[in-house]
Amino acid sequence: MTSGDTFVLVAAIACLVSVLVLVVTVAALRGQVRELRGITDDLRRQTLPLLTEAHRVVDQASSELERVGAVLESTESVHATVDSASRLAYRAFANPVVKVLAVKAGAAGGVRRLRTRTGGSGPSRPSGAESRRTGAS
Repeated sequence: MTSGDTFVLVAAIACLVSVLVLVVTVAALRGQVRELRGITDDLRRQTLPLLTEAHRVVDQASSELERVGAVLESTESVHATVDSASRLAYRAFANPVVKVLAVKAGAAGGVRRLRTRTGGSGPSRPSGAESRRTGAS
């Protein structure tokens, strides 16, 4: 055997070893891919029901938000109606109520004066306004 034959033999053995290492590596990678495929299938089986439930919850929340929006619109309408009604009632009753209270206060003052003039055994005492007019103290 010549040195060229030896070199070719060593190169052939090296190629054979390399091919064997690559075959073992490919077999290991194939097993890992199979395992990853199983994991992704399990993950898909577990997440699909969760995603379906999440879609259902989102749809339900959306419909609830629409209902809440409708309720808020109704509430705003009622608020505006009550506000305008209260303003109208204030305008309608404020002036007459003030007049009635003024008449009541005036009548109470007049009744008080009549009682003090006719109700005592001694001379009647002038009120504060009368005492200022007459100069009595």
